[in-house]
Amino acid sequence: MSWIAGVDGCKAGWIAAVLDLASEALPTLHVIASIADLFALKPAFAVVAIDMPIGLPDRIEGSGRSPEQSVRALLGQRQSSVFSIPARAAVEAPDYAQACRLALATSQPPRKVSKQGFHLFPRMREIDTLLRTEAGLRDRVFEVHPELAFATMNGAPLAHPKKIKGTINPTGMAQRRTLLIAAGIPAATLQAQPPRGAGADDMLDALAALVVARHIQAGRGRPFPEPPGRDSHGLPIAIWTYWPDRPPPQDPAMTDRPVPRPMIEAAAQRIAGHARVTPVMRLGVGAFGSQADISLKLECLQHAGSFKTRGAFNNLLSLDVPAAGVAAASGGNHGAAVAYAARARGVKARIFVPEISPAAKIEAIRRFGAEVVIGGAQYDDAQAACDAYVAETGALKIHPFAARETIAGQGTLGHEWQGQELDLDTVLVAVGGGGLISGIAAWFAGTKVKVVGVEPAGSRALQAALEAKGPVDVKVASVAADSLGARNVGPLVYEVCKDSVDHVVLVPDTAISDAQVTLWRDFRLAVEPGGAAALGALLCGAYQPASGERLGVLVCGANVDLGKLATLTG
Repeated sequence: MSWIAGVDGCKAGWIAAVLDLASEALPTLHVIASIADLFALKPAFAVVAIDMPIGLPDRIEGSGRSPEQSVRALLGQRQSSVFSIPARAAVEAPDYAQACRLALATSQPPRKVSKQGFHLFPRMREIDTLLRTEAGLRDRVFEVHPELAFATMNGAPLAHPKKIKGTINPTGMAQRRTLLIAAGIPAATLQAQPPRGAGADDMLDALAALVVARHIQAGRGRPFPEPPGRDSHGLPIAIWTYWPDRPPPQDPAMTDRPVPRPMIEAAAQRIAGHARVTPVMRLGVGAFGSQADISLKLECLQHAGSFKTRGAFNNLLSLDVPAAGVAAASGGNHGAAVAYAARARGVKARIFVPEISPAAKIEAIRRFGAEVVIGGAQYDDAQAACDAYVAETGALKIHPFAARETIAGQGTLGHEWQGQELDLDTVLVAVGGGGLISGIAAWFAGTKVKVVGVEPAGSRALQAALEAKGPVDVKVASVAADSLGARNVGPLVYEVCKDSVDHVVLVPDTAISDAQVTLWRDFRLAVEPGGAAALGALLCGAYQPASGERLGVLVCGANVDLGKLATLTG
């Protein structure tokens, strides 16, 4: 299939920009009365990119569906052009008053429907009916937003709108034509008059959607959120753009980094009030026999005992949760965090754990109300069991590190830490699968703060990936394997860390145990092995700070087996 299309609504129905990628013909423009007419025109479209919401959740948390919340930060002053789409019941309402009542009942905070949004509902229902009826189209029809497409082409939000108070703005139109030409749309197409029933701005929007369709077909599509959610009928919920061929200009809203700062800032706003602000303990110069100026970030005091609560809440507040609820594979801490966040959101959770998970962590997961399933001997076995369950039920999988929502959630720790300690030189961060250090490194990227990873000598997935210039499998054997025991960090973590983590140091298990003892003896902090690993690097000399260096050490997990800790501490 070589045909693609970009589609936008217009006065007469829809305007479609259609292109055959297998020929050298120019794009053609068509006004059609219904989306079904488009597939009558060319039934075998490979990709159709359409400026209209697809996928309608049963409830709305925050300001619209997760795609609208995800892309607003990328549009600068044009954020208002992304409407807050209500829940399915409101979209299916026959009149405006009932739509408002249903929207209020199915949103938190309660939100009515705008008149402008209500006028879109018939077109939304048209697409919804088509995709629910023709399941084969669900993987070929993609929701796009023209302003997001133009911002991607430009490398930054556009300064000039297409219209000002309903009147065409020549400056904004000219800027968009220039971007479309640079993106490969022939000048002859842009110089043509739009078909009858469509405006010039409609034509540009359809051509912008065509640009996105071409990138999706080439494998460069980029969904917000990633991965896309699914509504209760299985329809995808995401707004698509693409990864540019060249890195865009460094702009606070558009960046080539996999997890940019604006994404972390948005996550911090989203989880505020759900995750704790954890304290910093200033120890000063000379602590632990070092000449560095040392402080401890006590993330071990976080809800559910670890930083993973941040990523869990960011997932649940960013993505649409289906009726089947959420699922996760975990050595313990991630599962406890997902269970805690799911209980707080009133969501069903099933957690798959390996046989090596400590009883204390399994008990915590159950205490927070989730169903626990023993999914095999090792973490990878539990992940495979989780994946099979998700495929069977349609539950939302919350990955402990290989997801941007998770990394952005963990990045809020870096955001918070910087606000508490303005003059840090270096932070020491324990590494398991890499979601935590990815988030913290993504936040500090481009600043003077050096991010140093700490891995057990017997579990060095990130160090191995950095040495090999890509993710590789490693053997795992460590006292901290239940939380720092990933065999492979995966491509997303590697892409974030390869340019933003200064280096990784390795610590023996004895240093980790010594750090646990020190934290209990000197501060009465009961910390699990993985949570003490970063301090272990300082105590054993694996990391040697310079004199006067402002060093922040992350203490990040408190789900410890108290019996084992008592044995260690005597």
